[in-house]
Amino acid sequence: MLQQSAAALLSPWTGINEAELASRFEYPPDESLGDLSLPCFPLAKQLRRAPNAIAAELAAQVNAAGQPAPSPIRWRAEAAGGFLNLSAVGSEWIDAVLAEAESPQLGRLTDGTGRRVIIDYSSPNIAKPFGVGHLRSTVIGHALANLHRTAGWEVVTVNHLGDWGTQFGKLISAYKRWGNRAALENDPIGESLRLYVRFHDEAEDAPGLIDDGRDWFAKLEQGDEEAHDLWTYFVRESLKEFQRIYARLGVSFDRLLGESFYNDQIKAAVERLQAAGLLEESEGAVVVRLDAEGMPPCLMLKSDGSSIYGSRDLTTALYRREQMNGDKLLYVVGAEQSLHFRQVFAVLEKLDPTWADIELVHVPFGLMKMEGRKMSTRRGKVVFLNEVLEEAVQRASAVIEAKTPDLPDKEDIAEAVGTGAVIFGDLRNRRMLEADFKLEEMVSMEGETGPYLQYTHARARSLLRKAEILGILTNGSPADLKSDEPANALEAADTAAALHPQHASGAPNPHPLDTPAARACLFKLSQYSEAIRGALREHEPSFVARYLLDLAKTYNRFYNSGKILDLAPPQEQSAAGTAPGEAASSAICAAASKLRLSEAVADTLRHGLALLGLKAPDKI
Repeated sequence: MLQQSAAALLSPWTGINEAELASRFEYPPDESLGDLSLPCFPLAKQLRRAPNAIAAELAAQVNAAGQPAPSPIRWRAEAAGGFLNLSAVGSEWIDAVLAEAESPQLGRLTDGTGRRVIIDYSSPNIAKPFGVGHLRSTVIGHALANLHRTAGWEVVTVNHLGDWGTQFGKLISAYKRWGNRAALENDPIGESLRLYVRFHDEAEDAPGLIDDGRDWFAKLEQGDEEAHDLWTYFVRESLKEFQRIYARLGVSFDRLLGESFYNDQIKAAVERLQAAGLLEESEGAVVVRLDAEGMPPCLMLKSDGSSIYGSRDLTTALYRREQMNGDKLLYVVGAEQSLHFRQVFAVLEKLDPTWADIELVHVPFGLMKMEGRKMSTRRGKVVFLNEVLEEAVQRASAVIEAKTPDLPDKEDIAEAVGTGAVIFGDLRNRRMLEADFKLEEMVSMEGETGPYLQYTHARARSLLRKAEILGILTNGSPADLKSDEPANALEAADTAAALHPQHASGAPNPHPLDTPAARACLFKLSQYSEAIRGALREHEPSFVARYLLDLAKTYNRFYNSGKILDLAPPQEQSAAGTAPGEAASSAICAAASKLRLSEAVADTLRHGLALLGLKAPDKI
């Protein structure tokens, strides 16, 4: 809002449209320089003047202008070399920022109105444990789904389960050789993992096992009854385990469509490629050549005629566009699949040029490590996510027990804090960075953690509860205090004086929030929509996570900069030379303004945490 206001003011003088101009503003490195800064260097060529001259001329125009409605924000300008520094003045901008944060439309945008996005995320492999390595796709995808919803998109979330492929042939082969039905039924996931790991260990000395696995997958694709029954069992038991994990993370999906869902559509998709003259044989396999695109061929069918990732993902994309009517297709899949998705997207455009009208986005992310070590299902080096969540909740419970042993609903709050710590620990950094999972750091109430944000939110809510007990409302107006002594002072106070910071004589007082700490918090508050747009533009939930950390830091500095509920007894105020009624009114006004800012921050933290998939308990 502040950038838009400044852009609206400067646009007629620069000849640049408001949206473009708003995107050029920067935040000065030192708050004393101003609230916004416009680099004038890019304007030099267009306006045919030196940047410092442009800045000086714009500053004079801003300071001379009356700056009338519709913008409620007035600006003071100063030229500093080739930069135009702007500072918001008066109290109108403060009320405008708080009103925006108090709106029921907080965090809601209209950028995606009328468009549908299909988001593919999580997508664990059947018959394998839901490990910490699956966390990244799950929480990044869930956050992106929430971000698109708040920006007005119609969102359809899809869990593209890895329930088809050669790995099932390997697992069936392993079960037929070494499996035990009783052991499998007692621990379906654990026993499946043991068999899968043994298969790869044995295959190092017996390469024929790999061929046996391929044969069993070929039988599965051909409808072999025994293979199909085993596959059905693995799928059913895996889904039970996955749902338990998703419930803890607060994640759900609109559609549960595994790779097998598309089996009967793959043939038609391949035939479309054939009809378009795109298929070629290469060493017995069937491929689409992408030489002109600077990529290796995209494999569509293996030499035995069975499907592979290329044909399956091509078929999936066709379905999501033609049957699910997606305008944007998002794939939250690890960075190691970047080439694969570039190939599939290129094949789609070769098949039908109108695919250029569909936004196809691969959202890659870096590896997840555990204490610096890479995890591998094939080697059995996997950490079960449910065990990690349980440990995180226990650690959170221990912290709560030590700090607030009488806290109601301790178990639910520990669950929210523990799982939130794990989620935020992933989302706080840019997704392409490798994530090194360190649970002890994640669960800390200090530092850049989820619990720190949840604690800051709870801190603000606690303050508001105290204000409610005192009878102070947060909308800027005083209320009758419940205790007898302050009530007498309030009854004598002028309500209008409490609503607007001024002396009884009418001379203006500084606004209670026009202090360095409060201004920093207000300006950070005003940047929430900008953080959401940045996260959507880059498909980067960490933009919102970093914003929330900055907001919490500025609020805590404001919180510690002076008492918020500073309601001195009337006799002390009178001794200071102020009439009791006037002093009480001034104190209530200042407290109400500070409480209003506290509530706006708390609401924004709660909304932002929800976008990332975290709960925001009112008490911790």
